[in-house]
Amino acid sequence: MNETLLPKKVRVFFFGVIPTDNQEFLCENWRYYVETEKGKNRMDSIFEQRKKMIYEFICDEFYVPMKLKELAILLQVPKEQRNELKKVMDALEAEGKVRVSAKGKYTKNEDKPLIGTFTAHARGFGFVTIEGEVEDIFIGEDDINGAFHNDQVEVVIKATPAGKRKEGKIVRVLSHGTTRLVGYFEKNKNFGFVIPDNQKFVKDVFVPLERSKGAVTGHKVVVELTKYGGDNKKPEGKVIEIIGHVNDPGTDIMSIVKGYDLPTAFPEKVLNQAERVAKDVSTADMAGRMDIRDWQMVTIDGEDAKDLDDAITISREGDGYKLGVHIADVTNYVQENSALDREAYKRGTSVYLVDRVIPMLPHALSNGICSLNQGVDRLALSCIMTINAKGVVVDHKIAETVVRVDRRMTYTSVKKILEEKDEEEIAKYEDFVPMFELMEELAGILRAKRKQRGSIDFDFPETKMVLDAEGRPIEIKPYDRNVATKIIEDFMLLANETVAEDYFWQEIPFVYRTHEIPDEDKIKKLATFIHNFGHSMHIANKEVRPKEIQKLLTKVEGTSEEMLISRLALRSMKQAKYTPENTGHFGLAASYYCHFTSPIRRYPDLQIHRIIKDNLRGRMNEERIKHYDSILTEVAKNSSQRERLAEEAERETVKLKKVEYMEEHIGEEFEGVISSVTKWGIYVELPNTIEGLIHVTNMYDDHYNYIEENYEMVGEHTGKTYKLGETVQVRVIGTDYLQRTIDFEFA
Repeated sequence: MNETLLPKKVRVFFFGVIPTDNQEFLCENWRYYVETEKGKNRMDSIFEQRKKMIYEFICDEFYVPMKLKELAILLQVPKEQRNELKKVMDALEAEGKVRVSAKGKYTKNEDKPLIGTFTAHARGFGFVTIEGEVEDIFIGEDDINGAFHNDQVEVVIKATPAGKRKEGKIVRVLSHGTTRLVGYFEKNKNFGFVIPDNQKFVKDVFVPLERSKGAVTGHKVVVELTKYGGDNKKPEGKVIEIIGHVNDPGTDIMSIVKGYDLPTAFPEKVLNQAERVAKDVSTADMAGRMDIRDWQMVTIDGEDAKDLDDAITISREGDGYKLGVHIADVTNYVQENSALDREAYKRGTSVYLVDRVIPMLPHALSNGICSLNQGVDRLALSCIMTINAKGVVVDHKIAETVVRVDRRMTYTSVKKILEEKDEEEIAKYEDFVPMFELMEELAGILRAKRKQRGSIDFDFPETKMVLDAEGRPIEIKPYDRNVATKIIEDFMLLANETVAEDYFWQEIPFVYRTHEIPDEDKIKKLATFIHNFGHSMHIANKEVRPKEIQKLLTKVEGTSEEMLISRLALRSMKQAKYTPENTGHFGLAASYYCHFTSPIRRYPDLQIHRIIKDNLRGRMNEERIKHYDSILTEVAKNSSQRERLAEEAERETVKLKKVEYMEEHIGEEFEGVISSVTKWGIYVELPNTIEGLIHVTNMYDDHYNYIEENYEMVGEHTGKTYKLGETVQVRVIGTDYLQRTIDFEFA
């Protein structure tokens, strides 16, 4: 481009000396020496003018994409002053006005900045989630632009090669999503700093001593952020709460509770309301309800369970069955928009940590009047289903009922009766044994039917943790998923499907539990990988059916690659969520699904009970329909978010106790299975569900390269390969209590 084609003001600005009548402000082409505040302001003003003029130049119809060097030549910027031009171009790029191609050429950025939520990673990079977009945008460490985890940000898409994940650059932080952090306090002579527990916050927080609340080294504290840092400056904050010393019993779990901002107590108004409504069931309460107190009824739960929200009845009906799933009528006590309801909505779910439960409702309700305790009258919402010999629901009734549980059973007792044929247990519950045998029979039919339609069952063990009186882990083992747990699971699934289908066809506003079809790219990657083992998967119209995943898992059952392929199949799935639209549940291969069976501990169940009761009582008029249409999108969104938060907090407490447990086993050897392969190392899971990392720096026998498409590590010299699902022998070499990690090496 000929320089005469440049706008005149651009040529004047860069090729000549900018005149000034202020002797304190000297300029020589691009370099300024400023001693006064007025001069600094003038310099900032000129920098902004330069940005504006160059941007106008790049927007000119005659402009062709150029590299920095080409721009400098055209603008006649001397070599020693090109750094000043680079600053202008960096500023324009940071604002999202220009973009740089893979070849380093500057062009006008035609893309509008996108708005999303930033999720940081402990390794420095992160992702931005845009609502409605399927794929997150990758943000490199150099493109974060001072954003913190959970910030609302503006992001522009960078030039990304075809077929690769979108990459972006954060151009502006719109609002901070985190105002408080929990961490480990360290005191220096003149100041202190907090090392955040959450590894997604990679910078320590500077705390002036006068704002440390007297914290000393070793204290776990809550720090409120006052400045967010930037330009190589640390964020700053003030200590607002000292949780306790890191070595004090209970401080570890309470740090996680505070870190996830989980509520630790109910407001007094909520507790008072719970006490007022938690009255024994009266004759007036029973009016208009179906009285089924004379039906043989049991609850089956874990030994420690106190909130019993589901009971079962079953009888033979010709060659089929009559199954009743009876759920505590919590909405009778938690009225819409009451203090109890608002608090339950805010919490979203009960949170089950390793040493405590943070309930959604006060104990007067959750363990009291709403719990289907043995031998007392309770109000329920029942789904009573007539099921034929093939497991098909041929008729059903949803009704408000009065129930009385005959026996409070445990999974262990029912397992002893059905699996172990324990004579003592059989004699103890003699009157109920035929009922349990009928349950087992029907559950088997239902399970086979689900399998036939393609329901996917990932049978990965959950962690069962035994703690001593001071909260120390003394035993960690897989949770026992036995005949009794499966019976309850099968019956709850059927009730949830039946209720969801009923309300879908009534076209009444509702909250569904949905699970979307996996991403095409992830399924293609899985299909390519399993081909190496001689397996195939049918993909029609760029989609896979759940039956194909289930058939694959059945094929690999009992083979050496079972664990490997099961894990990869699970990772290809999306997360289930709550939605007011019914889009089906991929994992269950169900066209209709909801959460109806746990209103004591999940808000969506409570919400749909309210809808069902309005409908049963003839109150679902146009006004109520309009009301539910206006609130259910937000109810579903909030419930999904609270569920994710609870799951994360639960996982963190389990990880913490696993680290504490393995501290006592450093130097010991274990057999485990490779559960994940990454470029920084190999994760190995032990039979007791504990997982540790063999870092690449601890793989001494060779230099290993990560082969992403095969999920394996290959030695450069030995050719030795480690891959997902392989059984290996490991030795525990260390733990990190703050980062909640366990380090292994190959034994």
